[in-house]
Amino acid sequence: MATSGKLMTIGQAARASGVSAKMIRYYDDIDLFRPEARSDTGYRLFSPTDVHALRFIKRARDLGFSVDEIRRLLTLWQDQSRASADVKALAMEHVRELEARIQQLEAMVRTLRHLADHCQGNERPECPILDDLAGQASPEADAVTGNRVRHSRASTGL
Repeated sequence: MATSGKLMTIGQAARASGVSAKMIRYYDDIDLFRPEARSDTGYRLFSPTDVHALRFIKRARDLGFSVDEIRRLLTLWQDQSRASADVKALAMEHVRELEARIQQLEAMVRTLRHLADHCQGNERPECPILDDLAGQASPEADAVTGNRVRHSRASTGL
């Protein structure tokens, strides 16, 4: 890691922040993050403050925040007159989104587990898993999985 105040290349900043050089370029391209300086030849140069911001972005991505949410978080982070209530509201909205995704994933697990439990797993061609994927589930599978789960799968976008 570079010493305080010393500018780094993108490779050095990537190693120091844990964010790949490719992602750093992407963040620059979408105006999420811009390094403070560029060399005379146009190469990105990174300060310790830039590396700190990249670590912030990485941690936010690790927590599943979207690029737009990270953009808002960065703005709040850099605003020393911010209200912590604004940050908390953003975080709690993200928690609600994560909880909804967890429920959708749990519904998918229940459906797949049920279908796999009813698959004979032998040499015969009948397979409730493939039938369900093709929209041809048996009446027994429909009764257990129900339209609610099938609708839930369709609405997840996953």
